[in-house]
Amino acid sequence: MKRYGDRPATRVKKTEPAMGTDAWLVWAAWADRITFEEIREKTELSENEVIRRMRRLLSAKDFRRWRKRASTVSHKHRRRFSLKRKEEDWRDELGF
Repeated sequence: MKRYGDRPATRVKKTEPAMGTDAWLVWAAWADRITFEEIREKTELSENEVIRRMRRLLSAKDFRRWRKRASTVSHKHRRRFSLKRKEEDWRDELGF
């Protein structure tokens, strides 16, 4: 492993695919840390267009698995995540 200064270089098994490819879209859609809003900023695809593309690119079983995950993960949608965070803060203040 190469060393840069006093730290070893980090190896990544699966690197990020090239931007603008179908592989990047699948990678970004599966990634929890990338919201649909960020995908729209980078690719100009709306959430519905991403869903249509994912339906075409993935097998039926994988699409159902992704769709279930994307619809239940709260931080996949920036607005839903911020509303949930505010609700949790509100409950903490009231002692629930």
